[in-house]
Amino acid sequence: MITREQIAIVLDHPVHDTRGDKIGEARHVFFDDITGEPEWVSVRTGLFGTSESFVPIHDAALVEDHLEVPYAKDQVKDAPNVDVDAGGHLSEQEEQRLYQYYGIDWDVDPGSGVGQAPGTVGTTGTAGVTDDAMTRSEEEMHVGVERREAGRARLRKYVVTEEQQYTVPVRHEEVRVEREPITEANLDAAMTGPDITEAEHDVTLYEEQPVVETRAVPKERVRLTTEEVTEEETVTGEVRKERIEAEETDESGDQPRR
Repeated sequence: MITREQIAIVLDHPVHDTRGDKIGEARHVFFDDITGEPEWVSVRTGLFGTSESFVPIHDAALVEDHLEVPYAKDQVKDAPNVDVDAGGHLSEQEEQRLYQYYGIDWDVDPGSGVGQAPGTVGTTGTAGVTDDAMTRSEEEMHVGVERREAGRARLRKYVVTEEQQYTVPVRHEEVRVEREPITEANLDAAMTGPDITEAEHDVTLYEEQPVVETRAVPKERVRLTTEEVTEEETVTGEVRKERIEAEETDESGDQPRR
């Protein structure tokens, strides 16, 4: 159980559940008006601490620099909503709803029909010292960032076929008839054959033709990398602030004076 002397350590410090997971920050401590002992603690939860949930402090324990409560994180976050600005007190109906939610017995006085054990609970933002001062609080906006997956990129290789044209020189042979007169130099060669006869003489002709072949040649290496780009985004939220005004009344009790 948390004592009044430990409240200064509890306020604005982390609150953890039974598994050690952080639920939020302790915002207010509420006291039982009958016993004067701490009864409830409001925990500021949510992404930016915009919600407050009530959790019993009776069985809580102060562990190092945080408060540990015997309830699961989700159970605390789903607790019934309570107006913490309603005069700094919990009504009996609100407190009864909270006790029922957490499975705590609500003892009823047969004569009054009102839960006598809890009493009416009031709030304080100090170290549990009761005096004539009133604490004024404000909500502060804390903006953070969270990293999440925005998309995926992949490299995909596929094959396309395109037509290419090249001009190459090709050669071919053509037949040409050469005639030479009989001279003393070739007379012997000319007289070696028969005088009059039929004859044939073949010559093989050659030509070049284009030949196309393909082979794979490495051209470049491609990889995916990431780089961080910083942009500015504006977020808007609402924060609540408490205001304190002094009011006076005259002896008749009619005309309030500020």
